[in-house]
Amino acid sequence: MARLSKHSRFALALIGGLTMAASFPKIGVAGLAWISPGIILASAMGASGRAAFRFGYIAGFAQALMSLSWLLYIPVFKLAPIIGWIILSAFLALYTGTWVWLCWRIYPAPSGMVTEEWSGAGERLLEANWTQRLGWTLGCAAIWVALEMVQSRFLSGFPWNLLGSSQFRMLPIIQFASVTGIYGASFLAVWFGASCLMATVVVLRRSNTPRRWLWEIVPCLLVSGGVIAWGYQALVRPAVPATRMVKIALIQPSIPQRFIWNSQEDANRFRELIQLSTAAMAEKPDLLIWPEAAVPGFVRWETNSHDAVTRFVRTNQVWLILGSDDAMRAAGFTDRVNVYNASFLVSPRGEFVNHYAKRKLVMFGEYIPFVRWFPFIERWTGMGSFTPGDGPTIFEIPELGLKTSVVICFEDIFPHVVHEHVEPDLGFLLNLTNNGWFGESSAQWQHAAGAVFRAVENGIPLVRCANNGLSCWVDASGRMHEVYFPGTKDVYGKGVKIVEVPLGSPAGSTFYRRHGDVFGWSCVGFVVLIGAWSFRRGPKIAK
Repeated sequence: MARLSKHSRFALALIGGLTMAASFPKIGVAGLAWISPGIILASAMGASGRAAFRFGYIAGFAQALMSLSWLLYIPVFKLAPIIGWIILSAFLALYTGTWVWLCWRIYPAPSGMVTEEWSGAGERLLEANWTQRLGWTLGCAAIWVALEMVQSRFLSGFPWNLLGSSQFRMLPIIQFASVTGIYGASFLAVWFGASCLMATVVVLRRSNTPRRWLWEIVPCLLVSGGVIAWGYQALVRPAVPATRMVKIALIQPSIPQRFIWNSQEDANRFRELIQLSTAAMAEKPDLLIWPEAAVPGFVRWETNSHDAVTRFVRTNQVWLILGSDDAMRAAGFTDRVNVYNASFLVSPRGEFVNHYAKRKLVMFGEYIPFVRWFPFIERWTGMGSFTPGDGPTIFEIPELGLKTSVVICFEDIFPHVVHEHVEPDLGFLLNLTNNGWFGESSAQWQHAAGAVFRAVENGIPLVRCANNGLSCWVDASGRMHEVYFPGTKDVYGKGVKIVEVPLGSPAGSTFYRRHGDVFGWSCVGFVVLIGAWSFRRGPKIAK
């Protein structure tokens, strides 16, 4: 086995990080997610704890910089997106660095793993018996999932590009999410990558034992094959016939973000919205949907927009769900008003029947952290803060026999948040989003890739209405429908999509829908136990 210099290790870490980034859209080579974890682990093989963290951090930083480059499209003072891109990437890299450090910390080599030579570390890898090596590869996968669980929740959470989301087109694989959530796909990919590393070490160190390396990957291949076979059977199994369909008009106005911030464009924006909606009425939809922030200002309180919306629905006798800002007096205050990023259900009689306020806000986009203690930050940035909503809201349309629940913007990438919105008799989930912030970038595809899993996890369709990018619907098996405008390969332009969505599924139709993140929390518990054992044992230093 060759020796690796420090520079070669850094190069290997970079390759692993960039390979992982390429597994996500737009490049989207899903198979790269199955080998990149092994490459990243290999870069730190035999390194000390601090060095192992450093190599993992480099890999995570490279992966985040490449996959989140769409942040540079935000149309504000150019230095701000660059700073945000670097800071967010640096923060997310902490998870990859921690993963690499923990993985090598728990490796069960009898004489220790810390050695200056990569070749010496390869020898010590094989001092552990086969069962111990198998346990270690499983432990690597469990640690990864545990860290994704933390990433989804810590500091309000940012579960963007969880490793499993790279598999959103691999339908037989992602059916497993109905049991484990998206974390099951992440687990399989990391387990395979760690197993490939073990197999490579066996080949390089024991070349005189043909086919022995196969035993390192056979368990993972058998389990993955079983998952794929089970998923394939779920896909070909005859579906329960839908009791009814609902015909929906999705309006995608494709408003550039700079126009949304320019109040002088409000009239033009709203006129375009009404024109598209009028064209959609020719198809006689049951339900009309406008995306997040479609209506300028505060539609409930501003007379012009309020009257125009109510007049339109009364004239066309159509139910409408729309996105707009909202404002309400703060409880217990006479001079304080809370502002919300909200959605509204409007009846054909022109009544604002119900509303939902976004719960998961975008840091520095919709709220400024610590502003209560440091109010001067608002003065420096010129930004105010939205207030998070209290909880899920059910939009009920009795005439259609329909109940739906709205999630706004990137709320649909939070597995545990969306799970809270699913009630037994829900017809479909609805996401209203505005990806106009990011031009025609990969952000729209990465956002949709994560959202696909919410349909599979909960066994219920998901409808997406976007300002630009991937207005579509996803069935309970994760198939995306009406992704492109007719006759094109365009997802970013303006237009109307008429979709027919089957309503709902039997209550409690998936394990995940009934029990939530049991698999993810099990991995967290496993990591806590094995971490306590490992740190009690103390580090093993090779002589």
